[in-house]
Amino acid sequence: MLAWLTENIATIIICAIMIAVVAAIIVSMIKNKKKGKSSCGCGCADCPVSGSCHTKK
Repeated sequence: MLAWLTENIATIIICAIMIAVVAAIIVSMIKNKKKGKSSCGCGCADCPVSGSCHTKK
């Protein structure tokens, strides 16, 4: 088991970093969604489908 870990430590570290980056992106998207910000970053003023994204309840 220890030999396998030492042989694959680089892969394990890279995978852990990638998982952390993806988790940070998802958390950021959730926070922006709760604040009402657009996920595309260009705003909704000229967007042709803004009515379907931001329906009023």
